[in-house]
Amino acid sequence: MKSGPLCLLTKHRAMLCRTTWNEIKARYAGSILGLAWLVFYPLLFLGVYSVFIYILMGKRAGDLSDPALIDQVLLVFCGLIPFIGFAEGLAGGVVSVTQNANLIKNTLFPIELVPVKAVLVGQCTQVVGTAMLLVCLAVFGKLTIWVLVLPLVWLLQIALSVGVAWILSSLNVYFRDLQNIVGVVTLMLMLISPIAWKAVDIPASVLPWMMFNPLYYVIVACQQCLLLGRFPDPILLEVLGVLAVLVFFGGYAFFRRMKRVFADNV
Repeated sequence: MKSGPLCLLTKHRAMLCRTTWNEIKARYAGSILGLAWLVFYPLLFLGVYSVFIYILMGKRAGDLSDPALIDQVLLVFCGLIPFIGFAEGLAGGVVSVTQNANLIKNTLFPIELVPVKAVLVGQCTQVVGTAMLLVCLAVFGKLTIWVLVLPLVWLLQIALSVGVAWILSSLNVYFRDLQNIVGVVTLMLMLISPIAWKAVDIPASVLPWMMFNPLYYVIVACQQCLLLGRFPDPILLEVLGVLAVLVFFGGYAFFRRMKRVFADNV
């Protein structure tokens, strides 16, 4: 009887954690700042996005101590963090199988774990960014008990990301242009993600497009439990939960079916 994805991840959890950490260290080994990039990357991203909003779009930044400005920056940061984590996992996951063709027939480290490792490596920036955001929320007195809901939202995001990585990495074996298309799709997701807007402020004409974006549910749920200090709307968690479960188990089944002919195409 074939084991399911949960059994696979549980059985190889120690090896998966070890190889993920080795991959993270190797990723930054050749840079001057090293692991410090895990801190600087989200800050640079936040800075660029803030400049785009307040300068390129003609909005005035005002006094840096303005509470409204601080709330807007925290809102942007709250939306950027899950987006960056998802985007990095997507970029690494789609090429994970083709870049590790030597593991296709490896019995010690199943090829199914390679996309999972790519997603976990991408999550490191999100973990560091989230820690920074929590510190900022605490400093400005905006940290509430509802922060305890964040691990649930994060777990659902990871399940969704892993499922998508399984699907895209297997398709990329046969359709190599997919890895280039993913970059364009990621940019589109950024444009239709509520990174700088609260759900109530999204124009009615734009909202339907955003609701087709799975990151909409992740970002709004994060905004509500972190910045707005309340339990996320139940419909958000329900949709995100159903979507994450379907994509996670469906992606695993799809990967297992496709991997039968990986060796003939890599």
